[in-house]
Amino acid sequence: MDSDSLHYFVDLAAGNGLTLSSEQRASLQTSLVILKKNYKFSRVLFWGKILGIKCDYFIAQGIEEDEMKNKKTLYSLNCLDWHLLPPATDSMRADVEFAAEGRFTGDPSHESQRTEMQTQGEGDETKEEEVTVKVNEESRLAVTVFNIDKDASVVPRGAFIKSPGGKVKTNLSFKGLHPTEAAKLRNYLHFREPVNLKMKSILEMADLNPAVDFLDPLSEDIPKGSWSLQFERGGTVCVLRSLLWLGLTFFNVPQTPQHGYIYMGDGLMNLDLPFML
Repeated sequence: MDSDSLHYFVDLAAGNGLTLSSEQRASLQTSLVILKKNYKFSRVLFWGKILGIKCDYFIAQGIEEDEMKNKKTLYSLNCLDWHLLPPATDSMRADVEFAAEGRFTGDPSHESQRTEMQTQGEGDETKEEEVTVKVNEESRLAVTVFNIDKDASVVPRGAFIKSPGGKVKTNLSFKGLHPTEAAKLRNYLHFREPVNLKMKSILEMADLNPAVDFLDPLSEDIPKGSWSLQFERGGTVCVLRSLLWLGLTFFNVPQTPQHGYIYMGDGLMNLDLPFML
């Protein structure tokens, strides 16, 4: 969410018991403007907060020309000083999945490590070797933000358009979803490279508008039931909550272009989800 919507959305997300203090909000309002100027971003979004044992990580994302590609993710421990996170590469994600566990500490330099015996070679040359993988918390933070965005970043259908050249831009003519449409999960899309769309048949693709329908709808998520959708504040705000990443809350005000999402949680995936459905 942009800094102008910060107070509104943080108040709506406070239902899970997590919020920002007035000092943190004031610091973010100032520092995000400076961040945008220093990095020459087209806009800066406050992404949320990941809880740590010693300190919490405040996360922001910088947007460049394309709204979906080449986002830069930054973190802060005090809402004032920001540090760029490295891109979450495949090897980094594999190392984090293997070695990192438990809660975040709040120390970016903290190292997690795991050692196990692995079989190397084939046939008569097979031998057991001890393999140790180390990963620091800054890398783990980058991977966690990447995973949450991959699974749970949400936009309303029509809020963004894709040009013939492939660039994703804000749809300036988007006036919001009608309340009837806002109540349907299929009108909310994953804001990342599509996965299911590539597997659709030619007949299925014929009914889609390529300028608008270039993302996967939440209604196709597996397992079914991994999202909670309800209207709050007297039916004036549609709220989606992820049951896979507890603490991810999306807001959409029907018949207005106002929407956004925020994550406030411990950065741990809800592995109990299959047993909750």
